Amino acid sequence: MTDTPVAEMSFEEALRALEDIVTRLERGDVALEDSITLYERGAALKKHCEERLNTAQMRVEAIRLAEDGTPKGTEPFAE
Repeated sequence: MTDTPVAEMSFEEALRALEDIVTRLERGDVALEDSITLYERGAALKKHCEERLNTAQMRVEAIRLAEDGTPKGTEPFAE
């Protein structure tokens, strides 16, 4: 496990760290206090990943098509 602050991690780094934590916790061979520390870091990593995904989603633009099917322009992403 890295001590890199969560806020400084890229999405990919945070996701890998989160996957590592899940694997360690699922094995069940981590001491209770270490499990709590891992869980807390995992929660922070999950939140960070969700925030990064939400930010990316807001930046996505949808391509608008003209009636003949050719690209006409873009518009903000709408769910």
